[in-house]
Amino acid sequence: MKRCFRGMLAMLVFTALTGVSYAAEGEWRSLFDGKNLDGWEKHGGKAEYAVEDGAVVGHSVSNTQNTFLCTKDLFKDFELMFEVKVDDALNSGVQLRSQIKENDRVFGPQVEIAASPDGAGYIYGEATGRGWLSQDRPKQNVFKNGEWNQYRVLCKGPNIKTWINGEPVADLTDEPSNHEGFIGLQVHGVGARAEPLYVRWRNIKIREVK
Repeated sequence: MKRCFRGMLAMLVFTALTGVSYAAEGEWRSLFDGKNLDGWEKHGGKAEYAVEDGAVVGHSVSNTQNTFLCTKDLFKDFELMFEVKVDDALNSGVQLRSQIKENDRVFGPQVEIAASPDGAGYIYGEATGRGWLSQDRPKQNVFKNGEWNQYRVLCKGPNIKTWINGEPVADLTDEPSNHEGFIGLQVHGVGARAEPLYVRWRNIKIREVK
């Protein structure tokens, strides 16, 4: 009985926080098995991606544009979770519901990954010409520099919500982002810098919401 009550309480709390019912959730699906990059493809620049110690590791390459490792599958309404660790000097992000235009350029909403407090968790319009989609970006200190950080992203209709390490960050309603697209792991361009900078992702999983 106690276990049942705790389960019901957890469902009520989840619904109150997200507006999504547990009954409407699909099964979790891993997007990365910790062994290879099957199901992913690179677009944009020439940064490199590899698998090391159960993580996707991206590293910068000089004189190239932003690079993205993208899922071959497309997603619309979903909950996405992942862990990420990034060098303090490197800007990164994860594309949501994104697409490709001419010259292999990835575009769409991106949840920011950056050393605290530089916008981590807010939504940027990558290659959309719109800049930050999250217009209001209060300073946050929930991102732990130099450590693994857990991100949670909920995309439902035109709304995108994000959490970092369990703390809410962004709550964006933006009609142009309400479409189907891929998930993409970004390594930002670093100009002429020769020494590589690194970003790592692990435990990447997704489930459908209705």
